[in-house]
Amino acid sequence: MLSAIVLPTGGRAGRAQIVKKIAVVLALAGVIGMAASWLWWEWDHIAVTASAPQWVPAAAQAPAAPAASRAPCADHAPLRRAWFGDLHVHTGFSMDARSRGMLGTPDDAYRFARGEEIGLGPFDAEGVGERRTQLSRPLDFAAVTDHAEWIGEIVVCTEATSPSYASPECRAFRGETPAVTSMATLIGGSMPLLNVVGFMNRKAGVCGPGNQWCREGLLSAWKQTQEAAEAHYDRSGECRFSSFHAYEYSNSPGRSKVHRNVIFRNERVPELPVSSLEEGDPLGLWEQLQAQCNRAEGDCEAISIPHNANVSNGRMFRITWQDEPIAEQQRQARLRREMEPVVEMMQVKGESECKSGMWNVLGEDEFCDFEKLRVAAPDCEDDYGTGAIFGRGCQSRLDFARYALIEGMKEQARIGVNPYRFGFAGSTDSHNATPGDVAEDRFKGCCANTDNTPAQRLDPAADFGGRTAAARNPGGLMGIWAEENTRDALFDAMLRREVFATSGPRITPRLFVGSALPDNACQGNLVEQGYERGVPMGSVISNRLSQSPVFVAAVSADPEGGLLQRMQLVKIWHDKAGRFHQSVVSLTSGADNSAMVDLDTCSVSGSGATQFCTTWRDPDFDPAQAAAWYLRVIENPSCRWSWRQCLALPLDERPSTCSDPDIPRVIQERAWTSPVWYAPGSKA
Repeated sequence: MLSAIVLPTGGRAGRAQIVKKIAVVLALAGVIGMAASWLWWEWDHIAVTASAPQWVPAAAQAPAAPAASRAPCADHAPLRRAWFGDLHVHTGFSMDARSRGMLGTPDDAYRFARGEEIGLGPFDAEGVGERRTQLSRPLDFAAVTDHAEWIGEIVVCTEATSPSYASPECRAFRGETPAVTSMATLIGGSMPLLNVVGFMNRKAGVCGPGNQWCREGLLSAWKQTQEAAEAHYDRSGECRFSSFHAYEYSNSPGRSKVHRNVIFRNERVPELPVSSLEEGDPLGLWEQLQAQCNRAEGDCEAISIPHNANVSNGRMFRITWQDEPIAEQQRQARLRREMEPVVEMMQVKGESECKSGMWNVLGEDEFCDFEKLRVAAPDCEDDYGTGAIFGRGCQSRLDFARYALIEGMKEQARIGVNPYRFGFAGSTDSHNATPGDVAEDRFKGCCANTDNTPAQRLDPAADFGGRTAAARNPGGLMGIWAEENTRDALFDAMLRREVFATSGPRITPRLFVGSALPDNACQGNLVEQGYERGVPMGSVISNRLSQSPVFVAAVSADPEGGLLQRMQLVKIWHDKAGRFHQSVVSLTSGADNSAMVDLDTCSVSGSGATQFCTTWRDPDFDPAQAAAWYLRVIENPSCRWSWRQCLALPLDERPSTCSDPDIPRVIQERAWTSPVWYAPGSKA
């Protein structure tokens, strides 16, 4: 009954005040439990900023001075080459990692990304990791993205000189006194109701007057993170490694993930990260980033990259501006497209490309059920839900990048602006300070002391998302087509969406589309022709065509990975009735290559390819129909990490996870290019 209450559509601050008043009335009426339940589970897009305590003083704008200079790169490719990296990594500055015994630092993360050996937990009394780990191949770029929320609390509770170090809350966080969970000791208020409506966002005993101690702790940690990024950025002519300044904005309305990683072009960044405690609405995040960075004087520029739409209960890509005047709808749609040119759709907590059987989606795709964290959930249909972080609530087609792209094309038809023109990225979301640690045969866990042994990783008990830890995967990588390995070149490529995602291997796909491309493009200088006579992945074709353009698709296998089985082109569009359409076309004949995995030894057999290249025209092309296409490349099957670790155990010691039919024994690694859009007559 309470869920039927409709809040006014005025400003976010006004709506927040109304919710606060409702909470007070309900509490005074003696129904605190009901109030807490409703306001926690139904809370959605109402900014906490109206009532939450603010940092004092407010976060300063980015410095106006220009970014530091660097030497020209000796390795400069005018036709662009693929660079691989990971823009989603956590260290001991993240609350969830530190509370699980994770002591790795931003410096550790960057050293690991560059190929150095580091320690993993458990850590000894001197903070040295008892396990050692190292990448077989260094990354080209990385970013540390610690959660902006609660960093200050971690600092003040772990540095002995802090004025709140000896507080009961900090002692409980360090494990010196009993606590339900170490995280709960620091997060403001044990009742979600009080935290949500802004009565208690930070604990005074920990953060001090006006939260000043925690603000100073956050400033210290943010400075250390920046120093690590600068120390590891290769400004020499060798251009071996690029580090990005970044953090994670971790907003979870209704216990659904709508988290984002904020990535900065260079070292010019705002004084403080914007956290969801101070700004509880993604729209407000983008507006603050615009005010403090993108539209401020100087060279500051930022984007945000959404992740884990698969556990957002339909919230990540839900259109929230329908009730605003049309000009405001268009403004918000343009702002979202500008600020979010890339979406992370593969990581340790699952893949977010697509899912079979979703509401009002027509067309089949047998490869849609890859690495799903949630395997069974009611369909939200045209609504949204709550609780996905704990495996609860409904799942929406808008939990998946493919259908969000179609939703964007629907918005283009409705208001003239497509908010969801984004490219694809993969990352790890490592909470071990181990960016790019994606090898199935070397997976040592993702999440500090919760999965640092095979027994923990294969534990059949329910974990994140209502499934076992074995449902996780090592995560993916982001590929970027850029002229050189510098921050500017990589950031520019992200802005133009010339990026791709992989489930881990360093597969390198390319997609060019254009009416002037020749049908024999694979036999000539493919890349040069692609740029001169067509457009690459991430582009928009806005001029009306009379017939199908030529699609040129090419891919090379990872030299250290598996052979390629197939290359597919995914086409998506919507009809006038609002139904979503998808079709998958095979561009290769490798589907029947008889590739197999011996489940007793994990040895692989069968034929496969190291390269594919082909051209194609869409026989169903409609010059009047907006559509998008992207390339998906799939490897031959191989053993999944979980089955490899099951095989390493004696038969009588294997947990039930090893025989769980919901945990695959085989995986087919893959890569996805960003789409190319056909939007006839589009100017927005």
